[in-house]
Amino acid sequence: MTLYCGVCTLPVEFCEFGKTLKKCKAWLQEENPSLFDVLYNSNNESSLSSETEAKLSSSIAKMQLKEERKQERELENLKNSKILIKRIPRSKHKNICAIQNLEILGNDIDLKKTAKKFASKFATGSSVSKNAENKEEIVIQGDVGTEVEKIILEMMKERGLEIKIEHVTERFTNKKR
Repeated sequence: MTLYCGVCTLPVEFCEFGKTLKKCKAWLQEENPSLFDVLYNSNNESSLSSETEAKLSSSIAKMQLKEERKQERELENLKNSKILIKRIPRSKHKNICAIQNLEILGNDIDLKKTAKKFASKFATGSSVSKNAENKEEIVIQGDVGTEVEKIILEMMKERGLEIKIEHVTERFTNKKR
């Protein structure tokens, strides 16, 4: 029976070739200490020459360091990012709400399903469209910004995230001339 790593999802024998070796070792030591001793604490003779083994280990170490730095940058970007809820006037008393940067909650967020959830919750029309920056945003008919904020806060609590939410109101411009 093959045991798969809970961190990188590779078989535990191949974790050393992945990008997250330190985390994989910690996970394996916690989950299966006997297999950890067999894989990492044995003094087996290697079939590779010492030069080849040194090159391989240095390239793997570089790759793992690069991956750790990438994860740190992504975490820093997540801390600095914010969800933007815009209130945009359409005519004198009609508004729409546009929600941007919702994808920072996670890759498993499907914007179309979320838009449908908002539409059924508020009994209005909602859709996913691209804005001027060519990013996807959810557009909801009606002035429902505060209710949307409550739902987004619930979604963040489920995921254990702390992300800023900012409200922006655009001014009404009369397009008739």
